[in-house]
Amino acid sequence: MDAKGASYLPVYTTTKMEEVRFCQRCGSLTESHLRHGRLRPVCTRCGAIFFADPKVVVAVIAEMDGKIVMIRRDNEPGRGKWTIPGGFVDRGEVVEEAAVREFLEETGLKAEVTELVGIYSRPEDANILVVYGGKVIGGELAAGQETQEAGLFDLESLPPLAFERDVGILEEWQAAKARRRG
Repeated sequence: MDAKGASYLPVYTTTKMEEVRFCQRCGSLTESHLRHGRLRPVCTRCGAIFFADPKVVVAVIAEMDGKIVMIRRDNEPGRGKWTIPGGFVDRGEVVEEAAVREFLEETGLKAEVTELVGIYSRPEDANILVVYGGKVIGGELAAGQETQEAGLFDLESLPPLAFERDVGILEEWQAAKARRRG
């Protein structure tokens, strides 16, 4: 969230109670019960409680030739629109390494993480977004398997964005960059 309380992370998916119909431990049916301050699926047989943990998403803001590296999404949400390169962290993966991996997969460029820009979340969203600043250290700009296109853009002339949050995140990154310079 920014100083005004605005959040930039879109809702990708939300786990609904009715989606968790069977216990992960014993396979019995679950029912919704108030546990630990929230309605949660609880097994009718063994009493196991299902906790819907969030997914962690990482992104890297990097410049090339004085412009921001961005990708045009080939998946929903935001298919056909542009965003900061990023994706999901795999269980057991180091978050910074996931950011570098996703950047390479989506842009064809090798990056090095240089700073933490911010961590973004909002109520009822299944994702937590971790954004890093980085620098390009190799590779060739090319669309990855989950992207329609990769491109370079001036901050003053961004293409149609997939997520409202990107404008604010890029502004935060630019402000931090200006503070470091002067």
